[in-house]
Amino acid sequence: MKEPVIKVRRLGKKYRIGLRRERYRTLRDVIGEWLSHQGMASGTADDEIWALRDVSFDVHEGEVLGIIGRNGAGKSTLLKILAQITYPTEGEVEIRGRVGSLLEVGTGFHPELTGRENIFLNGAILGMTRPEITRKFDQIVAFAEVDKFLDTPIKRYSSGMQMRLAFAVAAHLDPEILLVDEVLAVGDVAFQKKCLNKMDEVTTKGRTVLLVSHNLEAIQHLCRRALLIDRGAIVRIGDPEQVCDFYRQLVQGADGNRAFSYEGGNYKIRSVVIEGEGGILKTFAPAVITADVAFAKKCSDPHVHLFFRNADGTNIFGLGSGDLAGQTVVQASESFRFVFRIDEMPLLSGDYQLGVKVRSYDLGINEIVPVEFPFRVSQTPVYGTTPVSTRWHGNVGVRASVQILPSRDLKVQGA
Repeated sequence: MKEPVIKVRRLGKKYRIGLRRERYRTLRDVIGEWLSHQGMASGTADDEIWALRDVSFDVHEGEVLGIIGRNGAGKSTLLKILAQITYPTEGEVEIRGRVGSLLEVGTGFHPELTGRENIFLNGAILGMTRPEITRKFDQIVAFAEVDKFLDTPIKRYSSGMQMRLAFAVAAHLDPEILLVDEVLAVGDVAFQKKCLNKMDEVTTKGRTVLLVSHNLEAIQHLCRRALLIDRGAIVRIGDPEQVCDFYRQLVQGADGNRAFSYEGGNYKIRSVVIEGEGGILKTFAPAVITADVAFAKKCSDPHVHLFFRNADGTNIFGLGSGDLAGQTVVQASESFRFVFRIDEMPLLSGDYQLGVKVRSYDLGINEIVPVEFPFRVSQTPVYGTTPVSTRWHGNVGVRASVQILPSRDLKVQGA
């Protein structure tokens, strides 16, 4: 087997917390810091935090490694060390090949320069040569969809336009090793899909890619292996689907679907619970969604609408209490429990989001809850013994059958 292109051995990064920035440092400050490092000053271990500790792994040429974990787990710190933006406190890293990094979309843009000028500026900062940028200029502009505004100062761009342009420049890098941190979350839903397709194209060209993302579907789709970091340490590395499933259990509990709550201005969602048979949601199996909602005052016309969305935020189907039960007036109360029963869950395996809307004309409430409730449908056989993946079949399954019959009347022309 060939030598790895990335070797990470016992990597650690420590930060001091509670320190304030100063305009200048005196000799006394320098001596005090030196004494603190020697354990002779008043600093204690409570002043320090390890963002990474004892991290070791290899990445081989052409491999796509997904890195997942909660916010603050150490994912971005790891990529910054690999990109040589920051240096480790302990351990070592060995990298063979030209490295390109896309860690903070838009880094290096100047607001007073035009879109055209910023393409060259940002490309140079990311390591591209001027001839390389010139050669790819038209592709970058077409991808970003900002051709009409090329000669407009970027300060007049909307935030979405700036993100599109920044990703377009970075997406056309041509390094041997690419480090990517959460760039699939930029722009609207249509552009996110475009970004995902571009990343898919990059990974099929044999480049070595390290991808940090909270989009677990993208990790499972793009990566050969996944690495889970929690509290600065590697807790799992291996098959992307298995590592992602372990992460869901780590975050959400053993059943993968937990109760959520939200407090609005004049109502409160005490809990939203998504349950399946045996605590697991499965395609074509029954499912129950229970929402407990409390209102500021009594009302007799409470309604809850549910929106089932995929990982990109696209609506797949919805359920409304008013549609299912009609405009039934219930006994006035300040709290209600809505129990939605689905006879057959139509969603294929994958990660989804549940959107909720609360309505009461009595109280003047008609609000879409500004948070999403994530849930997971498990990988189970749908049409036979083989599980059906959303990667190839979309998001929804249907009951169907097929017959395959021999026919002597159908022949290939010229056969």
